[in-house]
Amino acid sequence: MSHTGDLPGQYPYTRGIYPDMYRGRLWTMRQYAGFGTAEESNRRYRYLLSQGITGLSVAFDLPTQMGMDSDHALASGEVGRVGVAICSLADMQRLMDGIRVADITTSMTINSTASILLSFYVLVARSQGADLRKISGTIQNDILKEYIARGTYIYPPRPAMRIITDLFAWAARELPEWNTISISGYHIREAGSTAIQEVAFTLANAIAYIGAALAAGLEVDSFAGRLSFFFNAHNNFLEEIAKYRAARRLYAEIMRERFGARNPRSMMMRFHVQTAGSTLTAQQPDVNVVRVSMQALAAVLGGAQSLHTNGKDEALSLPTEESARLALRTQQIIAHESGVVNIADPVGGSYHIEQLTNQIERGAREYIERIDAMGGTLAAIEKNYIQNEIHNAAYEYQQAVERGDAVVVGVNRFKQEEPGAPRVFKLDPELEKQQVARLRELRASRSAGVVEERLGALEQAARSSDNLMPHILACAEAFATVGEISDRLRVVFGEYQER
Repeated sequence: MSHTGDLPGQYPYTRGIYPDMYRGRLWTMRQYAGFGTAEESNRRYRYLLSQGITGLSVAFDLPTQMGMDSDHALASGEVGRVGVAICSLADMQRLMDGIRVADITTSMTINSTASILLSFYVLVARSQGADLRKISGTIQNDILKEYIARGTYIYPPRPAMRIITDLFAWAARELPEWNTISISGYHIREAGSTAIQEVAFTLANAIAYIGAALAAGLEVDSFAGRLSFFFNAHNNFLEEIAKYRAARRLYAEIMRERFGARNPRSMMMRFHVQTAGSTLTAQQPDVNVVRVSMQALAAVLGGAQSLHTNGKDEALSLPTEESARLALRTQQIIAHESGVVNIADPVGGSYHIEQLTNQIERGAREYIERIDAMGGTLAAIEKNYIQNEIHNAAYEYQQAVERGDAVVVGVNRFKQEEPGAPRVFKLDPELEKQQVARLRELRASRSAGVVEERLGALEQAARSSDNLMPHILACAEAFATVGEISDRLRVVFGEYQER
């Protein structure tokens, strides 16, 4: 006899957020991609779509992430390197050329400049005649983990939180199907945290975002259903499966008990998973195919809504087309050949999984209580508490690898002489010059007066309590650039300096 909570699709959703899970609908198969110019990335997206991906996932280069244009002095050598260079609406139009945004979901990994990139995307959707109330996708928009683990922040935490809550409020009205944040544990884990810390610090960040939105006057059920999460799939197979279950259960309880959510959608943790880049080795790169397969299977058994599988060569370079295809085939084999999708929760009731789930939930809850006692996540970040906990965990793991207590196949055990260098993806150095030339042409051809007027209005709004999104959208529409919009906000908010 089962009681409520023992079944998938029932509170607290330990066993999955939908009663039939993948029997009703598979997870979205995404392949994270972006490099060079918008045209280069557009070609890769079209290729991946032809191979069966069911959602786009856009990587942006560092200057775009940091609110700098491609011709900024600090952008030199970084343009298009770890993602696509997007400086203006014109670049976003080229990026999405020939791709109907109404027919696909798009995930954008962008944080400090998320409001600007989302504005570009919305304007492309509008020009294609898409119904903004129906377009769907996700903007990462998770600034807190940048201070904790990653470093692509611009403004101090408090004004950065204001931009995020402005986006929540605006999107609730204008883009009701859009996921306005993807609260990321992925980068926390990549920085060296444990599974328990990944869950704890991700949920502590979620608590801070929800608290900020409530303080800004939003009702919890008006935005909570559009929050989403992003987790890592690491190597410890059973621990990873239990991690997703524990996170779902703890989140459901936080939303209902702490924040008084009443709509079941507000209590359902929907999440994307990416396999762990930090576990991939440059030595024996073919072995990474096995790591990625195990990690992807853990994500599926853990109930992910969306999944990206890494290419085997990502410890060496951006993935080649062949590697990206093989990574996608890994997901397709799990979906169509393994049989695990025929049961809503294949691991439910396993003694070890249930015990691990309880253990991770308990450990994460203790961390959250400690962070609450400090005054919440912002205070804990300002005291460097979260950063230090992750650094210590990363150091302990590295020591274990160096002692040989933690085995990394091909690195500290089972080594072999490497054959000749593998074929890796190479970025054409001419692409940076093309991007800079095009940016300068854009600046010369647009109406400088309109751009200046709209940037001035944005600066005024930033000095008041007005919602910034309509002003950012107006600047984007006039072909103001990422750097120009970010600079106007820098004037008002300043820049964050790490202690």
